Amino acid sequence: MKPLAAMEGWLAALILLAGAPQVSADPMEAGGAVAKLTRGAVNTVTGWVEVPKRMHETTQLDGAMAGFTWGLLRGLGYGFIRTAAGLYELVTFPFPAPPGYQPVIQPEYVFTEEPDGPAQEYE
Repeated sequence: MKPLAAMEGWLAALILLAGAPQVSADPMEAGGAVAKLTRGAVNTVTGWVEVPKRMHETTQLDGAMAGFTWGLLRGLGYGFIRTAAGLYELVTFPFPAPPGYQPVIQPEYVFTEEPDGPAQEYE
């Protein structure tokens, strides 16, 4: 009886997968995929740089004590997010998601200046 139930489960899964739409309707663009792969690798390796960057920004705006406390916490949070975004882009680089291989985090790299200036988001 158990082999029959297992076979029914596999058959149901096969029917569901056969009827599922394609995951990616856009074709792969080699240049976009390579850029996404590079961006993912750079952000994975340099995510830790967010810690001293955010500590410095917070120190400049609010003083040394805030830089060593709130800046450290901000840096750890931003570093985690940047590293996770880099890992996501490393794993999904062949697929055009988000559309057009756009970056999933802004600024694109930790060393890129933010468009509205540093540390304006927590005021």
